[in-house]
Amino acid sequence: MTSLLAVAQGDLSIFGKDPFWLVLLKTLVLFVALILLTLFTTWFERRVVARMGQRSGPNRAGPLGLLQPLADGIKLALKEGITPASADKVVYLLAPMIAAAAAMLVFAVIPVGPVVSIFGTETPLQLTDFSVSTLYILAIASIGIYGIVLAGWSSGSTYSLLGGLRSSAQMISYEIAMGLSFVAVFLWAGSMSTSQIVAAQASTWWYGILLAPSFIIYLISMVGETNRAPFDLPEAEGELVAGFHTEYSGLRWAMFFLAEYVNMINVAAVSTTLFLGGWRMPPPISTIWPGANEGWWPVLWFVLKIYAIIFVFVWLRGTLPRLRYDQFMKFGWRVLIPLSIAWILVIATLKGIQNEYQTDLRTSLLWASGILLVIAALAFVVDVRRVAETVEEPPEFDAYAGGYPVPPLPGQEFTVTRRAKATVTATAVPVESATPIDEEEQS
Repeated sequence: MTSLLAVAQGDLSIFGKDPFWLVLLKTLVLFVALILLTLFTTWFERRVVARMGQRSGPNRAGPLGLLQPLADGIKLALKEGITPASADKVVYLLAPMIAAAAAMLVFAVIPVGPVVSIFGTETPLQLTDFSVSTLYILAIASIGIYGIVLAGWSSGSTYSLLGGLRSSAQMISYEIAMGLSFVAVFLWAGSMSTSQIVAAQASTWWYGILLAPSFIIYLISMVGETNRAPFDLPEAEGELVAGFHTEYSGLRWAMFFLAEYVNMINVAAVSTTLFLGGWRMPPPISTIWPGANEGWWPVLWFVLKIYAIIFVFVWLRGTLPRLRYDQFMKFGWRVLIPLSIAWILVIATLKGIQNEYQTDLRTSLLWASGILLVIAALAFVVDVRRVAETVEEPPEFDAYAGGYPVPPLPGQEFTVTRRAKATVTATAVPVESATPIDEEEQS
């Protein structure tokens, strides 16, 4: 009972007391769970995208095609790994390992559930936690960028190098917006610990509602951070073939693939922890069912929340086209980051007033959140209209512009113009000196 009360209040003293065998067991379970979730996520994505396109998706290997990801993994493991002759061999081999390892480390501080009993030992369903665990998440995400940059540089290919540089610029830019979205949570929760942030949402609304601008900014940033469509610009086939992993194949390419999908699960888990109440059920259901937030049930709620966010990933991929790179970077630096800074000022002001006068300002926070979102939407609409008004009219189509008649494109009108007829003689008279003829002679 004491441990349950401690985790409910976000007490960090319960961490670091597990026996060594239990720490190893938790680590192994987390690793295996991430691998299995990755396999299921690939199947889930293919099935959802297929349904959006009125197709069936994988349905041959196993029931409902559930064994198709396993078959794909075995195929990748058995394929030949080709190393380019111009590649830096050591860095070329280390790059996918760095990307995959960094992706696996994030879940070490994610709370999956409350305190449970494992083989007679009470322990929280979280590997570890400390006072600045959210900063640890940002640090590990930054390390993952090195794997992508080094993969692009070490491959000895221009396409890979450009893809690595583009990816690093994109991920660093959107990590700034992501980090700023965290600041509002830190200020309102009064902590940077993941377990304490989950505990702070137990007696109030989820921060996805109270801090809606931060939640929306984080959702946009996490898509850019994971290089997913419509922000998969480092892998734009039109100009970069496949981006930073163009020269990778076999198991090495599979490690980048694994890192991408584990990062999807990571950002969905972080979003659930910081904005959606973590492993807790919402108050109406938890009030009706007192045991909903006890035992192993919270693990199920946590996984369902994660896949609700992953569905948003898949939905975006199946509906939106890829953006231009300059548009995407402009949106990050000129929209998301200034909006995050303005929202942090609002949060800091309201939190200071609340601490000074001991008043509940949740209603004021909701009003401020709504006003900021309306201002952002109006600014976007006004900017779109301004761009539409400045678009110049296309020039009049001339079928004989290059001397050869060409058919007009859709939306163009065919016009007949008087053309000068060039005469070719032994002395090569220039075109400008020729005498124009009327249309009857030309016909």
